[in-house]
Amino acid sequence: MTKVFKLRKGLNIALKGQAALRCEHVALSKEVALLPDSFPGITPKVMVHVGDKVKAGDALFVNKLCPEVIFSSPVSGVVSDVVRGNRRKVLRVVVTPDDTQEYVDFGVADVSKLSADEIIKLLCSAGLFGYINQLPYAISTTPDTKPKAIFVSALRDKPLAANFEYEIEGQEAHFKTGLTALAKIAKTYLGIGPNQNKLQQFQDISNVDINIFDGPCPAGNVGVQVNHISPVNKGETVWTVDPTTVLFIGRLLNTGKVDLRRKIAIVGSEVKDPCYIETIIGEQLSTLLQDRLLENKDLRIVNGNVLTGCKAALTDYVDSRASEITIIPEGNNANELLGWILPRLNQFSVSHSYFSWLLPKKDYVLDARIKGGRRHMIMSGEYDKVIPMDIYAEYLIKAIIVGDIDKMEALGIYEVSPEDFALAEFVDSSKLELQSIVRAGLDMLRKENA
Repeated sequence: MTKVFKLRKGLNIALKGQAALRCEHVALSKEVALLPDSFPGITPKVMVHVGDKVKAGDALFVNKLCPEVIFSSPVSGVVSDVVRGNRRKVLRVVVTPDDTQEYVDFGVADVSKLSADEIIKLLCSAGLFGYINQLPYAISTTPDTKPKAIFVSALRDKPLAANFEYEIEGQEAHFKTGLTALAKIAKTYLGIGPNQNKLQQFQDISNVDINIFDGPCPAGNVGVQVNHISPVNKGETVWTVDPTTVLFIGRLLNTGKVDLRRKIAIVGSEVKDPCYIETIIGEQLSTLLQDRLLENKDLRIVNGNVLTGCKAALTDYVDSRASEITIIPEGNNANELLGWILPRLNQFSVSHSYFSWLLPKKDYVLDARIKGGRRHMIMSGEYDKVIPMDIYAEYLIKAIIVGDIDKMEALGIYEVSPEDFALAEFVDSSKLELQSIVRAGLDMLRKENA
């Protein structure tokens, strides 16, 4: 039976530059790279050398702390570089792709005949298991963790977020196979929005519990859904899986190949013609954004969503977690006469400080300016208005800042991830980098509990 959760807290931010439901194809870039930083919590050990020939599905690096979890090449080709940073940290493994792609054949599998252990073993050997995350700690999980449940959220409701229903058009069978495989491992929950309930893509899905989350952003955050269905207590673990990863798992079982192709949205006010592009994880951004950006402007390229993505350059590569590439103005050259005194009909305001609240259907062009420096933390209840979770968000942030582990545990840090604080960071009048603070707190707790 489908259960409906109605959420009131949150905030929808309407930005200009939503992608049209139209997909374009671009040639494969000259370099494809896999980035260990895309998989939080792992310590990479490189398994290839420069000059090695690899197929799509061959191991590029493994998790040093759990060697059976490998991370495979998205393409076939020649390893052209292993880039390291400070203290020899592995930043990326670069592959020059072949003109004709070759795949490791893992064999077509009948998911109904596989056991949970066989599915996990297959995902590990194919390099897809590392794409599964866990709570607590919001990190890439390992096979030795035993989840009490698995959560998948197909609801993308962040600003300019890619449309998942469009992404899986024609691939519904792979999606259902992936969900069936996860359901063999543990009880699986699929979260969708009220408008998705009647769509064909989400019909006839068996073996999983479907829940409808009706409310503003961040209702689609998997952490919010976990909080309302099966909160994580100390000693418990749940797995969280991106819906695109479910597609990858389904393709592996149905075709026997590691196929990391996906549709990614090129969005933002500074894109000439926002649309979808069929690409592959690790492609170079310069290939995807060629001739698509407005000229003569100082731009901010975000590798991912505008709320949770990372600042990037054209020489960077598509993050494995990114479902969109967002382009907004940097804002360095913005000059505003009389500043905050003006009514500002073109500026978005949460507090109704500007008259723009009288235009509820307006799409805004927002830049990357912080509009003020860091200041003392104000206990104003701002976070609680946009975080629909049963936690004391402001007190949790304070506990993390001072490093009080006992309070962090008591205030619910085990069931949060950095993205759950993305909207709070947007509305925060103290200008704190809340997602970075939460990430630091989770890393501290994981180190203490190791």
